[in-house]
Parts: sequence; structure tokens; C-alpha cells
Amino acid sequence: MGVGGEKFQLGTVGALGLSVVSSVSIVICNKALMSSLGFTFATTLTSWHLLVTFCSLHVALWMKFFEHKAFDSRTVMGFGVLNGISIGLLNLSLGFNSVGFYQMTKLAIIPCTVILETLFFRKKFSRTIQISLSVLLLGVGVATMTDLQLNAVGSILSLLAIITTCIAQIMTNTIQKKFKVSSTQLLYQSCPYQSLTLFLIGPFLDGFLTNQNVFAFNYTSNVVFFIVLSCLISVSVNFSTFLVIGKTSPVTYQVLGHLKTCLVLTFGYVLLHDPFSWRNILGILIAVVGMVLYSYFCSTETQPKNTDVSAQQVPCFSNLMPCKYLIFYLQQFSCGSLASLLLFLVYKSLCVLYIAVKRR
Repeated sequence: MGVGGEKFQLGTVGALGLSVVSSVSIVICNKALMSSLGFTFATTLTSWHLLVTFCSLHVALWMKFFEHKAFDSRTVMGFGVLNGISIGLLNLSLGFNSVGFYQMTKLAIIPCTVILETLFFRKKFSRTIQISLSVLLLGVGVATMTDLQLNAVGSILSLLAIITTCIAQIMTNTIQKKFKVSSTQLLYQSCPYQSLTLFLIGPFLDGFLTNQNVFAFNYTSNVVFFIVLSCLISVSVNFSTFLVIGKTSPVTYQVLGHLKTCLVLTFGYVLLHDPFSWRNILGILIAVVGMVLYSYFCSTETQPKNTDVSAQQVPCFSNLMPCKYLIFYLQQFSCGSLASLLLFLVYKSLCVLYIAVKRR
């Protein structure tokens, strides 16, 4: 295997790890900012995230860390605006729906993505992949969904949020492949349009949802500190998002996203002492099993095309996740050791995801 292939594989597993760490970090940071300090202007904050990301990438471009590659400006503009709209619709969906229905909205993104890719890109998903995704969605649903209060406006907003999010994530993957641009190049060119879209609609949207004015908020030193920290973390969040979708697929990114949801619940309990029940624990375990199954079936269904691959390059699933280690963790299981169990499963899942991409 050539040097280029090794760099690609290392970049993929690095992107997966960076996506998990940065996303969990920014959720914990934003939770402290919004819950403890009362800064609830999510859409405006996201526009600042994207602005800081663009400025960081501009500095990186000036320092020649990557090359600027111009391509279809209409595509970039449409993609950026669509991303901004999808974020705004997700926030509106949360504002008009119960938390349980909002979680169901997020769960619906995976089957919607599968349907769109099947219909328009003729991508096939095997029965085993479908079953593993179903197990994952079931687990996340058990862990996160509580009430399901329905209303007409909220349902319409959720449907629009699902469709725009799916299309935006599919475009993230297809644009990189069609125009042969890197995730950094695409993010750099689309960030201004995303940021501008959210900056224009953010204050009005946040004001409508919170009945507060973002510009009249009392910006104490603690609030400013967490805003700056959130913006800095968002650089790696945005970069790793484009990187993961570009190197894997929109469905894999959503699977990884639900794993991050489980980690956020876990760290929320361990670090912030959030309420936690055995229903959450059961849901998280089911979800992680679903992700491991998805990763494993992806790896087994994408067999290497080259016949000169040695047996050592095709590790079996039992070597990646020995049952004796899993049984040991389950025997030692308690609420306090939940984080250790999940981190163990995360590591093994990333290993299998790495092999799945390696074989592509």
C-alpha cells in the first residue's frame, strides 16, 4: 500500500476521533453557556462559530496550509445557504416541538438519507446494514426520547429540517467528489454564505424563540469566555464534519453523530451530574451495539479488491472486540463505570470504521 493510501487512512480515523472529541466538548461548553449562564441564542452563536471558522481557515490559507481552489460559485452559494437554512430549521423545530419529538426528528435523518441516496444515487444498503441502523436508532430513541407532543407547525418544521439536513449532508459528500476539492477547500468557500445566512436570521429567530434580544444581553466575563471557547472548539467541529462526510458517507456521519449523543448523555451525568436512569443506560448500550454492528457489516461487505492482501490485513471482528473484555466490563458495570465502558466501545467502533474505510 502506497504512502498516499496510508495518509488517507490515518486522516480518516483521525477525522472520526476529532469529530467525536470536538462535538462532545462543544456540547458540554454550550450547555454550560446556555443552562448556567443563560445565553440561549443558539442560531446567532452558530453564525459566530462559522465566522471564526472562516477567519481561522483564511489564516491557514495565508500560511499556505492548504491551496485555494475555485469551482462553481452557484453550487457553493446554494450549498452554503442550504446549510444555514437547515441549522435554522432544526433550531425552530426544537422551539416548536417537545424535546422528545425533536429527538425523533434527528433520528429520522438516517432513514431519510438512506431513502434519498437509494432513489437519486442508486446506492444499495443491504439488509444487515438496515438492521444495524434500526438497532442504533432504537437505542438512541430509548435513551433520549421522553414525550412526543405533536403539533402541525412543529411537524412541518421538523419535516423541512430533515429534508434540508439530508440534502446538505449528501451535497457535502458529492461536491467534494464531483469537483475534486478537499473538505478544507469546501468549508472555506461555503463558510461565508453559511455564516451570513445565520447572522441575518439568527437575531430574529433567537428573539422569537427566547423573547430576548441577543444584542441587549449582559455579556459578563464568564459569558464572553465561554463564547470564545465555544467558537474555538467549533473550528474543529466544522472541519471534522466536512472531513468525515467527505471520506466516508452521510449515513456514517449520522451514525457517528448518534454515538456522540450517547457520549454527551454519559459525560453530562458524570461531569455535570445530570439526571440519569437505567432507561438511559439501556438505550446507550443498544445504540452502541447498533453502531458496532453497522461498522462491522460495512467492513465485511467492502472486501478488498486486490488479491495480494495478506491475511494479517483482514482482522476478524473477534480480534477487534474480544468478548471476554466486553463481558468483563459488563460484570464491573455501574453508573460510575459507564464512561469507561462507552470509551472502550468507542475505541473499538472507531477501529472497525477505520477498517471499513481502509477497504474502500
